[in-house]
Amino acid sequence: MMPLLVARSSDKSIPISLVTGDDWQARQSELAPMALTFAKANGFEPKAGRHCILPDSEGGIGGVLFALEPATARHVDPLLAGKLVTLLPPGLYHFDGDFPGGVPAAELAALGWCLSAYRFTRYKPHAGEWPRLVCPEGVDLARVLRLAEGVTLARDLVNTPANDMGPGALEKAVQDLAARHGVACRTILGDDLLAQNFPLIHAVGRAAEEAPRLVEFSWGPVDAPKVTLVGKGVCFDTGGLDIKPSSAMLLMKKDMAGAATALALAHMIMDANLPLRLRVLVPIVENAIAGNAFRPGDIYPSRKGLHVEIGNTDAEGRLILADALALAAEEKPDLLFDFATLTGAARVALGPDLPPFYTDDDALAAEIAGAGTRVHDPVWRMPLWEPYDAMLDGKISQVNNVSNGPFAGSITAALFLRRFTEGAGAWVHFDIYGWMPTTKPGRPEGGETQTARLLYELLERRTQKQA
Repeated sequence: MMPLLVARSSDKSIPISLVTGDDWQARQSELAPMALTFAKANGFEPKAGRHCILPDSEGGIGGVLFALEPATARHVDPLLAGKLVTLLPPGLYHFDGDFPGGVPAAELAALGWCLSAYRFTRYKPHAGEWPRLVCPEGVDLARVLRLAEGVTLARDLVNTPANDMGPGALEKAVQDLAARHGVACRTILGDDLLAQNFPLIHAVGRAAEEAPRLVEFSWGPVDAPKVTLVGKGVCFDTGGLDIKPSSAMLLMKKDMAGAATALALAHMIMDANLPLRLRVLVPIVENAIAGNAFRPGDIYPSRKGLHVEIGNTDAEGRLILADALALAAEEKPDLLFDFATLTGAARVALGPDLPPFYTDDDALAAEIAGAGTRVHDPVWRMPLWEPYDAMLDGKISQVNNVSNGPFAGSITAALFLRRFTEGAGAWVHFDIYGWMPTTKPGRPEGGETQTARLLYELLERRTQKQA
């Protein structure tokens, strides 16, 4: 496939003039009289997202007008210009003049161009050719392509249905990424999980046709700051014996989006060769129904030693994360991030576009929020509200996997996970959705990669400061 974003060259490219409602009147004088007449005759208005293809004197494409939100707008979508990749005919284009908002905004526009063109083609190939964009002045082409590749990797994994993305296939995806970056994976499979003290991962996945497993790899200098990523890899979630209704089960192929996010971020880190000691842990299961499925009311030990009572088998993600987080914390990483499509309560509170995150580290929380704003990968901090922790107390065990009431489901899930992170320098939990219900610029409908870009931005900045 021809690259969507290319370096500057001597090839002639078509200019894209970016205008806003605030500057349109003044900018009209920059257009040739014929082009301005054509734009007005075709009803072009400087409303965000509108475009007009302008002819040249020979009847070809002489330029493009595209309207952005003014800087004074209540909401500015920096990926909006990426929408053009779906609107323009094939050809080579460039943004004309200085980009409003400077290089950071130009980078996001270029990234939006790449991400808007994403199509999941495994079962239905995309016909046709995409337009290409000359990388804007001052923008790091390799960085944009790195981010786009990481996002694409995760989107492809999430969009693949469970019959082709079961535990074995997801394990292979981890192995393939590790091999690409020159490291080997370790897999603990099936009953070996019991022998090596991962009882919760085993309990959740044992009823499936494909055995549960924990896959991990490490990369980078052993003396560098330790960053560990843990991604929930539930390849399909029936809800177990507390079975979901069909409407809630329809999108459950995306219940491994946490694992996909961890892999996307890992690729970005390794491709950039950031000076970090990276560890990736992916517990992989299918939450299936069979005679040996774990049951409501069962009690299982965990790797940490806490006995967990099963209040609901549809709260399985936090169980497999608990064992993986306990393993991660044993190494005492400086930063421990986990990613999971964990609760419907998070969606009720914040919707599909805005994942909540949880941490006890106020300074790190501020860094995360700032990075999310800069790169348009938004998140919202939610509280680890201490009084709610008692809602998880078990009646005949140390902890239940769900609370004793219908409230604060995302918060209590995070509080449950926190019990297994002792030893980590700082821990952050992201309760992501991993899906776009409708298409937006840079974010086509389907599997989505949330929080990976913001954490790459954060880690990149930290390592630059340390250099």
